[in-house]
Amino acid sequence: MLPLTILAMSILFYSVNNRFLTTANFQNILRQLSVLAVIGVGQTLVILCGGIDLSQGALMALSSIVAADFMVKYGVWQGVLMGLFVGLIVGLINGVIIAKGQVPAFVVTLAGMVAFRGMAFMYTGGAPVTGLPQVFKFLGYGKIIGIPVPGIITIILFVAAYLFLKWTRAGRYLYAIGGNEETAILSGINIDNYKIMAFAISGVMASISGLILTARIISGQPTIGEGLHLQAIAACVIGGVSLSGGRGGIVGTVFGVLILALIANGLNLMRISSFTQMVVNGLIIVIAVFLDVKYRDE
Repeated sequence: MLPLTILAMSILFYSVNNRFLTTANFQNILRQLSVLAVIGVGQTLVILCGGIDLSQGALMALSSIVAADFMVKYGVWQGVLMGLFVGLIVGLINGVIIAKGQVPAFVVTLAGMVAFRGMAFMYTGGAPVTGLPQVFKFLGYGKIIGIPVPGIITIILFVAAYLFLKWTRAGRYLYAIGGNEETAILSGINIDNYKIMAFAISGVMASISGLILTARIISGQPTIGEGLHLQAIAACVIGGVSLSGGRGGIVGTVFGVLILALIANGLNLMRISSFTQMVVNGLIIVIAVFLDVKYRDE
């Protein structure tokens, strides 16, 4: 069904603007979807084990600011590593509070969404961090054998996530925890550790997305990532990942991200205003959640 939807959308947008099916536009789509796709990987793992991560967008901003500041002061690699470290630590903190403190993931990550955004503004007083090394732009605009670097990163992460979920014990445990937490506990699974792991990975994915977006705008911005966590959730649900956990997979998330990316690209080619696109994205999220609930109840 999803591949047919993508095909139908491609035909529709091509009939409106023949630039849609050009190599340059496909490269642009791949570059644009990479930011959403990467956080979609982390969101998929979290949802599969019965959680949700609303803090991804804010964490992208915090990682962007910290990474950019360290790049200006110490160098590119120091900045990249510090950005990833921020994502890992924040993800671990989220996971520990949720798993060990038994606080609902919605509450913890909602609070994080507000707090991390505030930290990003506090770090520089609300000002962007500029003067980043120009070589860092390669992460956002570079190409390897004609494929945009962000697209290559996305492909690698999706393949790794697919193999992780399908072929590792930890991946199977995430499904078990999301499917029936009590049964997972009785089976001897240490659910706390795997929940913490899922949120830690989600945090790192948010940092990677933040770094890619930072490289595209070549500055650290405390405002980036707003609303992207909702799009990531929508992509997961569109792809068949159940919000109740335990059902779906990374392949579905790939299709969900593609659908959202094609809609955004097609509407841009049709010169639809960004405000209208926000309305469309909101409707997509509502419809996706409605269909998930309806399908789950049946």
